[in-house]
Amino acid sequence: MLGTNKMSLWVMTGLSAVTTMFFNLYIFLMSLHNYKQKKQWSPSETIIVALSLANITHQVICYFWMTMDEVDFECHIAQMPYTIMVVLIFSFKFTIMWDSSFLTFYYSTKLVSTPNRCYTSVQATIIKHVTPAVFAILLCGLGTCMPMLVVFHPANDTSEDKDCGVLMPDTKPGHIYEVLYLILSDVLPGMFMIKCCISISVHLAVHLRHMKASTNGAHAPKLGTQMRVIQMALSLVAVFLIFLVVDLYVNYQIAVHHENAITLTFFFTSVYTTVSAMVLIYGKKSLWKVLLHESNICMDAYPCLTCLKMPEEKVNSSSSAPARIKN
Repeated sequence: MLGTNKMSLWVMTGLSAVTTMFFNLYIFLMSLHNYKQKKQWSPSETIIVALSLANITHQVICYFWMTMDEVDFECHIAQMPYTIMVVLIFSFKFTIMWDSSFLTFYYSTKLVSTPNRCYTSVQATIIKHVTPAVFAILLCGLGTCMPMLVVFHPANDTSEDKDCGVLMPDTKPGHIYEVLYLILSDVLPGMFMIKCCISISVHLAVHLRHMKASTNGAHAPKLGTQMRVIQMALSLVAVFLIFLVVDLYVNYQIAVHHENAITLTFFFTSVYTTVSAMVLIYGKKSLWKVLLHESNICMDAYPCLTCLKMPEEKVNSSSSAPARIKN
């Protein structure tokens, strides 16, 4: 069975939770520091802060539920608190998926120009109202998950590996709702990110071809800051799609084969939040430089770790592309 060894999943999720909290807290605190200096956030910073806070909140609730499930293995505590935590976990998962998609959409609007005026005006309107959009995603996550309390029912599992407060789609309305939830929380943002990924990839190919033609192939084209943003956006899409496939498979096993694997979904989501945070830090040049510098300073204090130091590259501004993306 997928979720047989709950203790192992609890330990692995705990290790992943440490890295998730570290990277996302780093992003949030550095963003607060930048806000104190500039007195404002760019649209991308607003989305990234919302994503990091959603990652942190999801991880805290998720690991607290898993810990309580391990401690109270016979489920003596009332089931309602467990159930509310499970609903909140799925709600913040919805928020994380759509915030990731929204961030990819933002970078695609900055990288790719389209002749369609209607589409461009819609893009501009959304980007102009980033903060309300972020709160709308959070509210949509809560609204989408609240029906779980009605159409799902507590699992009638009497085995030793039962989970406290877990709601199962054991009725036809429950199965229909689960399909709709997976479409809204996983499939739709995934398709949205694929669309943005294709747009960015096409833009990159056309841009490189034009740059190569303008230099007559004298030297390899350089994109500078723009290339870093493209790498980050495409990496986010790749990580998301891998998680999407795994998450859909695990949910299929839960719904169809009634596998006791909800802790497995929490573990994979935790891994996703860790990897996506690392990608965001690399993509944000200012965050990456500070993290690299501070980690090298820490390693200097321990001679045995000096071999792990990473070179701090200094980028020559003259080699950067004229068009820069404020990421």
